[in-house]
Amino acid sequence: MATSGRLAAAFLLAAVASARPALVTAQAVQRSLYVSVVDQSGAPVADLGPSDFIVREDRTSREVLRVEHADEPMQIALLVDNSQAAEPYIRDYREALPAFIAALTDAAGPRNEMALVTLAERPTIVTAYTSDPTQLQKGVQRIFSMSGSGTYLLDAIIEVSKGIIKRHSPRPVILAITTEGPELSDRLFAAVLDPLHDSGAAFHVVILGRPENRSHDRALVLDEGTRESGGRYDNLLAGTALTGRLKQIARDLTTQYRVTYARPQTLIPPERVTVGTARPGLTVRGTPAPEEQDRGRR
Repeated sequence: MATSGRLAAAFLLAAVASARPALVTAQAVQRSLYVSVVDQSGAPVADLGPSDFIVREDRTSREVLRVEHADEPMQIALLVDNSQAAEPYIRDYREALPAFIAALTDAAGPRNEMALVTLAERPTIVTAYTSDPTQLQKGVQRIFSMSGSGTYLLDAIIEVSKGIIKRHSPRPVILAITTEGPELSDRLFAAVLDPLHDSGAAFHVVILGRPENRSHDRALVLDEGTRESGGRYDNLLAGTALTGRLKQIARDLTTQYRVTYARPQTLIPPERVTVGTARPGLTVRGTPAPEEQDRGRR
């Protein structure tokens, strides 16, 4: 009888011990990031695994559970400056934008959607969200500079961000191509950054021309908005470089990883999520995936 009692106790302890990892896993919340990784030449880095990534929430390291190729369709808002300052770059738009659109709407890949919005005088939808490259290419041909106009980039960021929130876009991206012409949006930087953050969009900016725009709020939005959302900030002195840079951005977006990690359940969400790699010489940019999408993948 004593032996039977000891065996029963041993089995009970083993059962409790084996149940503890499952309990911990059940209590953890899985969150994901869309991550771009490029080497020093700007080329995407392939074949990375969980051990290659370092995810932190408010400086606390989290366990990386899995790394996959990000194959969810993107919803890309393409903001194009067509103010008077853009007149020297219209020919560059005609060359660069069709190649970028083709790379993101390839029928062999995910059904990405794209919208085309111009910025002169007021934000104007040229082509609504669509996965049809023909409609988008027609929209590019309707882009002309408007004489005597300035750009309303900050207004456009607000409106597009609110539209993304209403559409519940699962993988939103905003790419702004703008000049150093006068910014006429009467917006404080916080009024722009708040809806941008709430949209969950990765915010990328390409500026054409020598830096000279004197808008303090615009400068803060472009710097902090790209950095905090996992986007890129590029300043090109020559419009002829636009084609190559947009090809690079398209390659970054289409080769992203989806990095999934575990975090404890808590009522207080982290203020900041960062992702990096232990490998030297690599540039890593990460954008948290919307929570609604993550809940559907658990």
